Amino acid sequence: MRAYVVSRLAQTALVVFLSLTAVFMMVRLSGDPVLLFMPMDIQAKDVTEFRQRLGFNDPLPVQYVRFVGGAMRGDFGESLRYRRDALGLVLERLPATLLLAGTSLLLTVLVAIPLGVVSAVRRDSVLDHVGTISTVLGQATPGFWLGLLLIYLFSVQLRWLPTGGMGGLAHLVMPSVVLAAFYSARIARLTRSAVLEVLGEDYILTARAKGLGEGRVIGKHTLRNSAIPIVTLAGLEAGQILGGAVITETIFAWPGLGRLTVQALLNRDFPVVLAAVSFISLMYTLINLAVDLLYGWLDPRVRLR
Repeated sequence: MRAYVVSRLAQTALVVFLSLTAVFMMVRLSGDPVLLFMPMDIQAKDVTEFRQRLGFNDPLPVQYVRFVGGAMRGDFGESLRYRRDALGLVLERLPATLLLAGTSLLLTVLVAIPLGVVSAVRRDSVLDHVGTISTVLGQATPGFWLGLLLIYLFSVQLRWLPTGGMGGLAHLVMPSVVLAAFYSARIARLTRSAVLEVLGEDYILTARAKGLGEGRVIGKHTLRNSAIPIVTLAGLEAGQILGGAVITETIFAWPGLGRLTVQALLNRDFPVVLAAVSFISLMYTLINLAVDLLYGWLDPRVRLR
């Protein structure tokens, strides 16, 4: 088990390194950020001096080696726009993103798994049809459209909830619902398929023949044996929620990491982009590592592979 964990940690480090390398190359190819932060009447010598101070005049391999060395120390440089430590800006926005992502993930699990189980157990019933229609609509509805619709209904018309920003519990309701809608639909559909597959196994029929209650059959035997694909998708969704809440954060003016990353990309604020991507890559791979380790608890046969 220890060797497996060490191997996965090594893979995690490799994934983060490759992600940073790819992003470094792409942001350097996106254009010169210096002119975005200089006045229109700036003289050429001042532009050259500014570029020299930032290190943009150095050859690309030199910039890359300097970047990798700084990243290993947690130093991604200073934000070109905010004139502050880039990693500090990322960590400053992290609590807002974790709050939104955690609430959305909790809402996803509380809605999706019961809905998928009920749809599978009551196959071809009214509940199953309603659940199937709900999941299809959840996957087909664009997040930006759902967000604008909720703002119009609950903020403009009913005046129950604030339109955006971060504050109390009321500010969290609409963003978390929008973010959870799509992921809940995906997990619910997968849960239904996984549970249906397990319900047809011989050991489920044997458990029922022994007179076990339906709740125990579903809770102990069915869910645990269908949990691996569900946990896999939930882990992927957790990583996507953490780093992919850009549209939701933008619509609701949520001061999170996704919104900061988009603003940094538009401004070609390279240090912030690289700091954000490195942090998101690290979190994503650590979540995948946790999911892999959870496999061993759900199915002991995984430990032997």
